[in-house]
Amino acid sequence: MQKIFKTNSAAIAYRILGEGINVVLLHGFGEDSTVWNSQIDFLQSYCRLIVPDLPGSGQSVFSNDENLQSVSKHQPSSIEYYADQVRALLQHENITSCIMLGHSMGGYITLSIAENFPSLLKGFGLIHSSAFADTDEKKETRLRSIILMEDYGAQRFLKNTTPLLFGQRFKNESPEKINKLIENGNIFSKLTLQQYYTAIMKRPDRTTVLKASDIPVLFVIGTEDIAAPLEDLLKQVHLPKIAYIHILEQTGHMGMLEAPEKMKTALLEFIKGFISTE
Repeated sequence: MQKIFKTNSAAIAYRILGEGINVVLLHGFGEDSTVWNSQIDFLQSYCRLIVPDLPGSGQSVFSNDENLQSVSKHQPSSIEYYADQVRALLQHENITSCIMLGHSMGGYITLSIAENFPSLLKGFGLIHSSAFADTDEKKETRLRSIILMEDYGAQRFLKNTTPLLFGQRFKNESPEKINKLIENGNIFSKLTLQQYYTAIMKRPDRTTVLKASDIPVLFVIGTEDIAAPLEDLLKQVHLPKIAYIHILEQTGHMGMLEAPEKMKTALLEFIKGFISTE
């Protein structure tokens, strides 16, 4: 079911599918919720999925209506803003506990929720995502990217960077799927992508969230991921008390598209651990 939830700063489009334990899927930068479609079709037989487009992505838009519900004191250039929006959406749906699985930037949002609203989560997953803050070098790269977006626009930026997110085999075998993702990116405004990158760049180190976690944490990592490299992500998998780790061979940053069957298995295995205890 497609629905809309409005706050004073955004109109959030989201889908609810299936029945059972609540599972939230959060997409990443330069994507929308359709990036999860293969997993949605599979998982909705096992759980109740809540799948939003983050503000500025897909069918969700930023707005400025002071007559509607104010849900965040933060600005769209912070990860906390998106975490507040997601939390408000779940409150709107009377969801008091869930499993949250976030891809890339969606993982950063998930970590913010785990830190600031821990009672909301039964467990959470970092899908090609990291609890570490950006290094100084990475921050400089993001700043240059923000300038490039200003000079050349959002679409040209995504056209040049999106192919880099995929492993070599997928680039060779499925260029049409990469092009489709690039085409979907035509909806993004320059300002939206700049705000996302600023939020990502400014996010704090949240390894302490993993260390303090008493709930299970899922890690999905690609061996050819240059955005969230294997060697970096392996440094965080030992931090939680309970960790599930899936390493996807010959896969880059987009395991939902590159290895959809393996991603389905990884997510369902994690989710089933909660179903069996309810």
